[in-house]
Amino acid sequence: MDVDTSNLNPNDWMNAELSTGTSIMAVEFDGGVVIGADSRTTTGSYIASRVTDKLTRITDKIYCCRSGSAADTQAVAEIVAYHLEFYSTEMGEEPLVETAAAIFREMCYTYRGQLMAGIIVAGWDSVKGGQVYDIPLGGMIIRERVSMGGSGSGYVLGYIDANYKPNLPRDECIKLVSNTLTLAMSRDGSSGGIVRLGVIEGGKPIQRSTIPGNKLVRFYSGE
Repeated sequence: MDVDTSNLNPNDWMNAELSTGTSIMAVEFDGGVVIGADSRTTTGSYIASRVTDKLTRITDKIYCCRSGSAADTQAVAEIVAYHLEFYSTEMGEEPLVETAAAIFREMCYTYRGQLMAGIIVAGWDSVKGGQVYDIPLGGMIIRERVSMGGSGSGYVLGYIDANYKPNLPRDECIKLVSNTLTLAMSRDGSSGGIVRLGVIEGGKPIQRSTIPGNKLVRFYSGE
């Protein structure tokens, strides 16, 4: 059967919304959190960037992982960062992670009809230690020990269920995040590039690292 392609525009990708694809993840451990993301950004079916940084600083001890529309998530992250900077100046103290998550939730819920933003907020504070809050599309808020988001998440939930255990040590959490993102990138066409990782613990600055594609673990040979 012939397919009518007369209405197809080969340049439709130029007008498509810039999207972060994506695969993002965060895990709590005793004393902090591990965050991670792939680095592919797409415009329709076109790969606009292979080295996007989806781990965004909100404060020195609070970061967010972004999925959905790149413009929407960047704008929301900048607004929340502004509010928390003003809060720190006004109150003379560092904001709590749950405060940051609550502002994200308020923004995503209030503008749920205009935004396409799925956010994971993760960080450390002296009250509750390492925390991970999931803020999915629509603007609700859930604290979770391990959270995965983006288009790649549906491919790897079984792997997380099989390998995550409460109270995993720091290095095991790093390995879990790295391996999970690698699997998601191998299955999801909107995820790819390199794996970016961050560890936030105690009063230390974030420890960031990247794993290039040729250094990612191979779960099968493909032969």
